[in-house]
Amino acid sequence: MNMNEPLDFQGLRGQLKRDEPMSPHVSWRAGGRADRFYVPAGLDDLAAFLARLPAEEPLLFVGLGSNLLVRDGGWRGTVVMMHAANRRPRLDSGLIYADAGVASPKVARFAALNDLAGAEFLVGVPGSVGGALAMNAGCYGGETWDIAERVLTIDRGGRTFQRSRKDFDIGYRYCAPKTPREEWFAAAWFRLAPGDGETSRGIMKELLARRIATQPLSLPNAGSVFRNPERDHAARLIESCGLKGFARGAARISEKHANFIVNPSGAASAADIEWLIQHIQRTVYQMKGIVLITEVRIVGEPA
Repeated sequence: MNMNEPLDFQGLRGQLKRDEPMSPHVSWRAGGRADRFYVPAGLDDLAAFLARLPAEEPLLFVGLGSNLLVRDGGWRGTVVMMHAANRRPRLDSGLIYADAGVASPKVARFAALNDLAGAEFLVGVPGSVGGALAMNAGCYGGETWDIAERVLTIDRGGRTFQRSRKDFDIGYRYCAPKTPREEWFAAAWFRLAPGDGETSRGIMKELLARRIATQPLSLPNAGSVFRNPERDHAARLIESCGLKGFARGAARISEKHANFIVNPSGAASAADIEWLIQHIQRTVYQMKGIVLITEVRIVGEPA
C-alpha cells in the first residue's frame, strides 16, 4: 500500500508510523516490526482511516498487547493500536460504556466508584476491553461476556454496528460471530448489579494480592499461555512434566507459575517464546496425553 499518496490520509488526526517495532507494544517485549502502525484519535478517526485502506490490506487490532506474540519477521500490513491511556469508561443509561482501548481494570475500578458490582474480576485481566471481548477473558470465576450487555463493532469500511450476545458463539476463552463477518470490537456496554463500592474495592484488593503472590508480574509475560483443560489446570500439567524453569534463549517457563513464559532480560526473541510454547505442548501430550490449546494469539511472519 502506498502511504505517500496525499489524498489517502489527509485530514486524519491520529498518528501514522512506518516500520514500527512491536516489542514495546506487547507485554512480552519481543517480536518484529509492523509495516504500518496507526493510533486513531477516536472512533470517527478510526472509521475514516479504515475506509481509506485497500480492501486487501492485512489488519491487526491491538490493545495492551497482553495476549499477543508478534513473530520476529513482523506484521506485513497495518496495526491499529486501540489503547490510549487517557480513555475512560462512562455511565450511559445505567450501563458502563467503555471503548475497546480502555484497560479492563479501569472498568472494574469505575464500577466500584459508582457502587456497581460484578466487574471486580476485571481488575485481574491485564488487557483492554476489546481483547477481553475477543477472547471472553476472565479470572476468579468471572468472564467478560457474563456482564457485556451489547457491543459496538466496526468493519473494514469504517461502518459501525451494535451487536448483542446472541450474535456471538461464546465459550471458555472463546468468542466468534455466529455469522462470519470481518468486524472488530470498538466498544462495549456492561450491565452490572447495584453494589457497594467499599465492598468491591475490598474484593479487588484481595484479587490483586492473590495475583501478585502467584504470578510473575514483575517480569515481561503475556499472562496464561494455555487454556485450562476441562477439570484440570494447564499449570499443574506443565509443572508435573518437570518444565518449570526450562529455558530457550532468553525466554523461560516461570518458576512461579508454570503457565507463564517470561522474558526476564527483555532479550528473548519471539522465536524462542514460540519454541517454548510448542515444546510444552509436545511434552504434555507425550507424557499426559492431553493437548494444550493456546490462549495467546501468535501472528506475523517468522524471521
